[in-house]
Amino acid sequence: MQLRDYFDPGSIDLELTGATKDEVFAEMVRLLRVDDRAQNTLLRLVQRREQLGSTGIGRGVAVPHCRSLAVSRLRLAFGRLRTGIEYDAIDRRPVTSLFLIAAPPTEVANQYLAVLAQIAQLVKEPDTPERLARLETVDDFFRLLDQRAG
Repeated sequence: MQLRDYFDPGSIDLELTGATKDEVFAEMVRLLRVDDRAQNTLLRLVQRREQLGSTGIGRGVAVPHCRSLAVSRLRLAFGRLRTGIEYDAIDRRPVTSLFLIAAPPTEVANQYLAVLAQIAQLVKEPDTPERLARLETVDDFFRLLDQRAG
């Protein structure tokens, strides 16, 4: 599967407003469109994972992630902030683009690591962080994913 296949238009927000990691995590979890109980669980797990070490992979990008029974299949969300937040990223730069991954504890196809690798590969492209920062529409996001998949 291509990375774009894991996203739907409702799981993308190019106007996140959070000023802290926790506020942004809450916004990102809401994009998964799960019930309130699942949202609370996922938020706690993402926060707990972040305490183990920053998911800021550099170049303005972070990939918060967790595994939980609150989701029955792998779910992704993408969010972008106009102004970066302090994130304790590996390169110490503020984060503006976030890819959230939530997956069940076990998966038959083990897509979790493959999706994480696809995101890392996408972000490694020299102009991707700048292009993510310039996205105007959700369609622009999908076009970027389609171009990078080829």
